[in-house]
Amino acid sequence: MKKTAREKIIPLDQLAKTVEELQSKGHKVTLAHGVYDLVHMGHIRHLEQAGHEGDFLIVTITADKHVNKGPGRPIFSEQLRAEMLAAIRYVDWVAINNAPDASHVLELIKPDVYVKGS
Repeated sequence: MKKTAREKIIPLDQLAKTVEELQSKGHKVTLAHGVYDLVHMGHIRHLEQAGHEGDFLIVTITADKHVNKGPGRPIFSEQLRAEMLAAIRYVDWVAINNAPDASHVLELIKPDVYVKGS
């Protein structure tokens, strides 16, 4: 049974346990991190390609309080951004990062591959 988009959004600490379990079974986990406020075809292609780098693709997003894209941003709340990304079929899980950058996520999740930019 497939998970709904909302079921694919989990807290970072739970995600870390999930990743550890997957890696213990020999799976390769890929992580992409960003704001993903106005998702466009470039993001979709980026995530599609990132998904080819491992067996599971995790996306973490920057929490609203740390988004510095200008006045009125983010346009979409962290919960809506997470759900939008979780709805993409290439994405296995999404979590919201409450730290100002991805370093905490990288230390906690320990992905096999970190995909950033092109």
